Amino acid sequence: MNHKSEHTFHIPVMGLAFTIDSPIKVARFGISSVISLMEDRLIEMMRRHYYPSINQVYQPISHREPDYRAKRITDYLNLVNTIVQQQMQKLKSEAMEHGSEIVKYFEMLPQDSMLRKLYEEMRHTTDEKEKKAKQDYLRTQLVPGSIDVNVMTKADRDAFDKEGRVIPDGSDVVSALRGYINSELTNSSIIFSAGMNPRVFSYLEQIDTFDPDINFEFRKKVVIKVSDFRSALIQGKFLAKKGIWVSEFRIESGLNCGGHAFATEGHLLGPILEEFKTKKQELEETIFEIFKPAINKKNGLNFTHHPGIQISVQGGIGTHEEDRLFRQYYNVSSTGWGTPFLLVPEATTVDTHTLNLLSAAEEKDISLSNYSPLGVRFYFLHGTTAELEKQKRIANGKPGSPCTEKHLSFNTEFTKEPICTASHRYQELKLAHLKSLQLPDQEFEAQKADVLGKECLCVGLSNAAALSYDEPFLKNLKAVNICPGPNIVNFSKIVSLKAMTDHIYGRTNLVTNKQRPHVFLAEMKLYINYLKEQLVKENGVTSDTKRRNYYQSFIQNLSEAINYYQNMLQNFLDDQESFKQALQYAKGELSEIRMRYALDNALTT
Repeated sequence: MNHKSEHTFHIPVMGLAFTIDSPIKVARFGISSVISLMEDRLIEMMRRHYYPSINQVYQPISHREPDYRAKRITDYLNLVNTIVQQQMQKLKSEAMEHGSEIVKYFEMLPQDSMLRKLYEEMRHTTDEKEKKAKQDYLRTQLVPGSIDVNVMTKADRDAFDKEGRVIPDGSDVVSALRGYINSELTNSSIIFSAGMNPRVFSYLEQIDTFDPDINFEFRKKVVIKVSDFRSALIQGKFLAKKGIWVSEFRIESGLNCGGHAFATEGHLLGPILEEFKTKKQELEETIFEIFKPAINKKNGLNFTHHPGIQISVQGGIGTHEEDRLFRQYYNVSSTGWGTPFLLVPEATTVDTHTLNLLSAAEEKDISLSNYSPLGVRFYFLHGTTAELEKQKRIANGKPGSPCTEKHLSFNTEFTKEPICTASHRYQELKLAHLKSLQLPDQEFEAQKADVLGKECLCVGLSNAAALSYDEPFLKNLKAVNICPGPNIVNFSKIVSLKAMTDHIYGRTNLVTNKQRPHVFLAEMKLYINYLKEQLVKENGVTSDTKRRNYYQSFIQNLSEAINYYQNMLQNFLDDQESFKQALQYAKGELSEIRMRYALDNALTT
């Protein structure tokens, strides 16, 4: 039996609530999706919501229990798995008739899928006995999409006991990882995002959950989200030394994505994918040579061959042609479609008010903000209830949020205990400090705006599920924020799951913005705008050699990307003329930036 669905896309993690139960919605159709493990109170709320659906009594897991965070996560993942398995059994027993979910399963598959072809053959079979035999075989081939999970390695707050001592292996990410490890999920992956965390990776080394069997197959796999080849090589080697095999590197555009945006130094997706394509074998062999002795030492396994490393990509993909380009030219195993799925209630969990805001969003409504307490740039949709609530608090002289969850409490500027920069306490202390500095008015206002901009994400990114299911999450805190990628402005219809899969596979077109630029051009524009913004913010960089080198390198990388796209045009574009014009315009913009900021000298060493 197959262990992998024939769908060629996945739904990445989005926010906290937006994909918190996506597997329950889409896994039975063979579609893989990713659950965030960050907010355990949200997970507890989802346990309360879903237990009645399997006719079982919800038993609360109190925050007073030892290791409660891991326990909540384990139990929720087991619950999701149970629901999906039950759904699959029901699906397999359905009649293959119009309107049934089993027919929907086959009709959503890509046209060139072997299973889809067998299904079409069955449909056109006239002999009833032969038709039934084909139907019986097709039922054996139904495979659920994988139930994957995500942890953001940077959000790794320590946990303390009653005496104020750090609890060993009790940090947010490590306890979430333990919750996943203890779950019954198989053929599943944990995705680590936001860079290396040695503490988390060392914890991985101590357990055998991610060890391969003698056939180099895994119960649970490790996936690393990366922005470039160098990052993949560094993290892959680091983990290989610990006897951990990375099964997949998930490349995400630095700026053309949703949520937190980690800008590269001007490296764009096309050249990044080209490097992965040409160096994939080198990557696999380099990592395998390190992994081989480490796994032998760990459990005595002696491998001569590795199973390969999958490369997937996500960030700003919006058309069937772009999807096909990534899979056929760059040989990626899967494409991530995130932001467009926010408009698919059958796949994601978004409350009605926010859903309407998303469908009406224009370019002016999406900003690459400084609103995240993590201090990392963050995509933000304006007009949300969380933004309105934030402005109301500021107007009432009580800026900041009550900090109930504390997952992003890392600031010790004014306190011994880390606090969150979006909290009322921090903002009060910071504003008082700024006033004491007697800064020039313009500088004071700029710094004040930065402080007041910070927004609570733990609650804001969780509340959509509480509102959608009418489940109490936190008393009197109902505001929602959402972090779509800029690609949302190209989609404005709330659509069905089948309509979105038809769009991905080229059977329909849901793009409502007829002026939508190619994914490569959209990313390039975002990077040039980011570069301009940084230079304006720093008032030029004439005296700082380090910053000058950074900007020159940034411009150099963008220039090389433009040259790459010019040479690659014939490989992937129908409309080459407008693409060519956009590249020429981008070249002109970079020349102007070089001249304006005197950045046209050779790089200094």
